[in-house]
Amino acid sequence: MSKRILRSNAAPIPVAGYSQAVVAGQFVFCSGQIPLDPNTHELVTDVAEATRRVLDNLGAVLAEAGLEHRDIVKCTVYLTDIADFQAFDAVYRTYFPGDPPARATVAVSALPRGARLELDAVAMLR
Repeated sequence: MSKRILRSNAAPIPVAGYSQAVVAGQFVFCSGQIPLDPNTHELVTDVAEATRRVLDNLGAVLAEAGLEHRDIVKCTVYLTDIADFQAFDAVYRTYFPGDPPARATVAVSALPRGARLELDAVAMLR
């Protein structure tokens, strides 16, 4: 099985040694996205806006494989404050109005650049 690296100029460039996403077989493994504005590289701090920014960045990476949010089969969410869960989930649900993907949510002590949330995903090619 071969792998292919995905890169999107519409999402923030990686800030360390990783690819935005890797296509392997029928799956696309998307690296964690923190809420960085792809144009200014500024961190979005409001939880609702940060959730939108993360999911929009993820959508830009998925688009490189011709995919959309509806093609995601699994997400993992990392929150530095579990009290942010309700605000996160309210926005997250708008991106998955039908059958949402499987998901795990984990409270963590810290994330890169002081982000309040990070989200990674696995999507399936159509």
